[in-house]
Amino acid sequence: MAEGMFKALLWGFAATVLAMAEATRGQRVPCYFVFGDSVFDNGNNNALNTSAKVTYSPYGIDYARGPTGRFSNGRNIPDFIAELMRFSDHVPPFTGATPDKAHTGINYASGGGGIRKETSQHLGDRISFQQQIYNHWKMVTTANVTQEKLNKCLYTINIGSNDYLNNYFMPAPYNTNRKYTYDLYADSLISDYRTYLKSLYALGARKVAVFGVSKLGCTPRMIASHGGGYGCAAEVNKAVEPFNKKLKALVCEFNKNSDAKFTFVDLFSGQSPLAYAALGLTVMDKSCCTVEAGQELCAANKPVCAFRRRYVYWDNVHSTEAANMVVAKAAFAGVLTFPYSIALLSKL
Repeated sequence: MAEGMFKALLWGFAATVLAMAEATRGQRVPCYFVFGDSVFDNGNNNALNTSAKVTYSPYGIDYARGPTGRFSNGRNIPDFIAELMRFSDHVPPFTGATPDKAHTGINYASGGGGIRKETSQHLGDRISFQQQIYNHWKMVTTANVTQEKLNKCLYTINIGSNDYLNNYFMPAPYNTNRKYTYDLYADSLISDYRTYLKSLYALGARKVAVFGVSKLGCTPRMIASHGGGYGCAAEVNKAVEPFNKKLKALVCEFNKNSDAKFTFVDLFSGQSPLAYAALGLTVMDKSCCTVEAGQELCAANKPVCAFRRRYVYWDNVHSTEAANMVVAKAAFAGVLTFPYSIALLSKL
């Protein structure tokens, strides 16, 4: 895996250069739509009444536009994918976007968003997966985007992490941990996920990359709360495994029973210490920014690490720009995907 990801990264750099050289050929897809949580959010939470909001420094310290609402020091995964898709700019957030943007792409992701409606309710306002799909319907309908065009667009989805971090493994005010075993909770989430994907399919989605849940037990937050302060929290990682297995099966189900092309991005298996080390990401268990005791996000205007390219985590949950680049390019090349790379998916 380490060797494969290293080769993928080199390939990714080559692909970026090639994309720049071929810029006159235009975008690989006519439009790009993004759904998910804080890993993909690029500003939708800015105007919400929520504690899951990052409109302050040091967030965006390495992004040309500064703090934009991205939960990172720089670009997030959809930003890199948009670049690899030869878009001239990053996909704008739904909040504040005019309907005409539905012709080229919109990011609907929201920090705290989950598959279950109640997920992250303790944080305040957030946009659930169901609401994101409704927002998409509203935008493409208002803009009169044709079904033919929507069939050719790229869709990426990263959702489910909060259903564990801010629901299942946070007993108060939630009760899912008491109601469900790991397997039954995964079944419940996948049942809802299937319904939402069918809604997206009905709205024209035919090229869809579905990201699995990463090793949440290896985030600094869960190491501190469930890992005894050192080492990955095994029980947390064990809990998300059945979800990923069932999500991959759901992707196969859609590929078998519809004319859509879905692909699964395996973030969990891709999080290998050897792979990270081979790519220069040597600090895997600490946040790069200053996070105060009991908190998850960076403290405002406090010191950050000097060598950000060596860190996997920016704050206690979210990845650095360097880690986001690795994931995006590996998914684009197909190292982490099944059955299609995102590059191939865009051509199908």
